[in-house]
Amino acid sequence: MSLSTFEDAVWIREAKRMESPHFSERPTDGEVELIVIHCISLPKGSENVDTIHALFLGNLDTAAHESFSNLDGLRVSAHLMIDRTGLTYQYVPFDKVAWHAGESSWRGRKNCNQFSIGIELQGTDEEAFEEAQYVTLGRMLRTLFVHYPRLGLQSVVGHCHIAPGRKTDPGPHFDWARVSRELHTTGR
Repeated sequence: MSLSTFEDAVWIREAKRMESPHFSERPTDGEVELIVIHCISLPKGSENVDTIHALFLGNLDTAAHESFSNLDGLRVSAHLMIDRTGLTYQYVPFDKVAWHAGESSWRGRKNCNQFSIGIELQGTDEEAFEEAQYVTLGRMLRTLFVHYPRLGLQSVVGHCHIAPGRKTDPGPHFDWARVSRELHTTGR
């Protein structure tokens, strides 16, 4: 994947575009400096991507499952979501702020949404992720590193790193060493 996979420099062509209304403008100095890895499954442990789409698109039926009741009125999104088969969905263009991090801080800077890209992996923090997800994640990270020169390996963190005590994703089964190896073997 190269920069040619970007459409208008803000959408990944290979991703299925599903435009979320849950975003805001980046600050005028809104340089992307961080990538935050998350995981999501609705309800927890479900393989259903439609409920994830519904949440990010603002049309989740919170009466459909008892665990959704606390999501009523929640307005969240991510830039990308990689499902268990490796398919990628993009909800928010990269030049906009996706609402994925919530209350957060990285290296003394608060509100990580303002300077980050949020990538969700379908799954829970209690299970291993699929080979196809790692392959796709590696391609996405390499593409983003080229497009956003301030990014680098130290700029890829988990939700647990920017919201410790509040969030645990992507969890103990996420293979950080594999992501690092893959990025190092490709010259990054």
